[in-house]
Amino acid sequence: MLFDAGGVFLLPDPTVLAPLLAPYGGDPSIQAHVRAHYSGMAAKSAAGSTESFWGDYNLAYVEAVGVPAHDVDYAAHVLERTRNAFVWRWPMADSVEALARLVANGMPVGVVSNASGQIEEVLQRSGVCQVGDGPLTSVRVIIDSHVVGVAKPDARIFDHALVHFEGIDPARIAYIGDSVTMDVGGARSAGLHPILLDPFGDHVGADFDRIESMLELL
Repeated sequence: MLFDAGGVFLLPDPTVLAPLLAPYGGDPSIQAHVRAHYSGMAAKSAAGSTESFWGDYNLAYVEAVGVPAHDVDYAAHVLERTRNAFVWRWPMADSVEALARLVANGMPVGVVSNASGQIEEVLQRSGVCQVGDGPLTSVRVIIDSHVVGVAKPDARIFDHALVHFEGIDPARIAYIGDSVTMDVGGARSAGLHPILLDPFGDHVGADFDRIESMLELL
C-alpha cells in the first residue's frame, strides 16, 4: 500500500485554524475543523482544481465551520494567507494506528505526497512514521513532490516509489488519498488501485473504492 500524507495521516492543525477563524464566527471545535477539511477537499475535487489552487477548498472550509455568509470571503482570504505546508502537522490517531498495525502484519508500505520538501520531517516529528529503523513505524519510502520534481496527478511521481516495491504488480498496490483529482486520478494513471479516504460520505456512488477510516484497511 502507498499513502498520501495530507488528509490521510496529517490535517491542517485545528489548534491553529480554530482560533484563526473564531473571530469570523467559526466553530472552534476540533471536530468541526476535521469535517471542514474533507468538505474543502470535496469542493476542490468537484471543481477539478489543480494542486496549486485552493480557493474552492478555502470557501468550503470556512462555510463548514459555520462562518456566516457575509464573512465567508474574508475568512477564506485569511485562511489562504495562514494555511501553509508547516501547518499540515496534526496527526490522525486512527490512521497512525492503522499504519502501525499494517506494517506489523507484514504489509509493504510507503508514502507519496504532494508537498513542499518538508513532509518526511513532519511525518516523523508528528509521530506517524519514518524510513528505516527507529522508534516509529517504518515505511519503505517517503516521496515528496518538491524533492522529486513531479506532482500528482502526474503518474511519474509514483515511479520514484515503485522502485522500492520490485516484483509487485502495480495493479496490486493500493494508493490511499483524500483527493479525487490528485489521488484517485494520479493512481489510476499510474496503474495503481485507488482508494479514497472519505470519512463523511462526500462521494457516495463514486466509481472507486472508499473507506471511512484507515482502520478499515485492516
